[in-house]
Amino acid sequence: MAGLNGEWNVVGLAAGSRARELARQANRFRPAAVAIAAPELAGELASELSYSPRVFAGSDALRQLVDAIPFDTALCAVVGAGGLAATVRAAELGKRIALASKEVLVVAGSLLMPLAGRSGATIIPVDSEHSAIFQAMHAGKRGEVRKVYLTASGGPFRTWSDGAMDSITVEDALCHPTWDMGPKITIDSATMMNKALEIVEARWLFDLRPDQIEVIIHPESIIHSLVEFCDGSMIAQLGTPDMRTPIQYALTYPARQSCPSAPLDLLRIRELSFQPPDRVRFPALELGYEVARRGGTCGAVLNAANEAAVELFREGAIAFRDIARLVEKALSDHVFKESPTLDDLMAADQWARQEVTRCMAS
Repeated sequence: MAGLNGEWNVVGLAAGSRARELARQANRFRPAAVAIAAPELAGELASELSYSPRVFAGSDALRQLVDAIPFDTALCAVVGAGGLAATVRAAELGKRIALASKEVLVVAGSLLMPLAGRSGATIIPVDSEHSAIFQAMHAGKRGEVRKVYLTASGGPFRTWSDGAMDSITVEDALCHPTWDMGPKITIDSATMMNKALEIVEARWLFDLRPDQIEVIIHPESIIHSLVEFCDGSMIAQLGTPDMRTPIQYALTYPARQSCPSAPLDLLRIRELSFQPPDRVRFPALELGYEVARRGGTCGAVLNAANEAAVELFREGAIAFRDIARLVEKALSDHVFKESPTLDDLMAADQWARQEVTRCMAS
């Protein structure tokens, strides 16, 4: 980010399997340590590095990185639950956490938020919707909040008929009308499972009841979310759909700095439209509310079952609509624990992945 040049010292970098890109960034910023989740790529990573940082590799590499180096702020942007252990460790250390991985709160919000409260860790959301809520909440006191509204673009199938959705291909699901995201998140947007995850994230992040969270379709993606206060006032955060803005805000909060995102031109916006979501065509939304209500191990099952089902869909093994169906079955069949430990959550995660594969094959 142009606005942050010279103000930040990168002390650690991590990646899942993109060893060359990790090496390129490390060679530019020269952190003291790097981590890669795929152990078979450790050699390739080392060969691409132009200096000699500490290198961690394997499933626990990210947590090892957090323990190995002194730092002030951790930016967690790992897709799925892969960043959970490292984020929990950063919270234990009382660090500032810029959290882009909604799955961390979906899986372990009941553990992470109390832990952060005890250690003094600060969790600032990077997700555009939750960043918007975080900003809008500064207009009043926490107890004055009546409701929050999570906006959703509606994804690529917002106007598709119920019958047409039976023939959705992977290529169809990867064509998001507004945001440029990775394949897993893009498919989550297409099923609206991303919004289900965001319901659970908002429940833990802002200590809300499920009935205080409402999803509304806003195709223009200009209003990123809204907060309604007890006096009827609604505070919204608007901006161009560019993730650089919430990322930078999480890093610089409470200060604001110039950002390379294009400024919003209100005179060029013809309309801002809103509509209710279709919960028949997009049943994932109800799963999000169920998990927000029940808590416990449900978040771990929701997230893991969805990750497994999305991967099967990308491989062509299941149909688009099977994603929500398999997740719903895993939620209904799992052995629920109301007050799980981290080990319980990890066990629920593994069970859900195996259960999705078993149900698909049966």
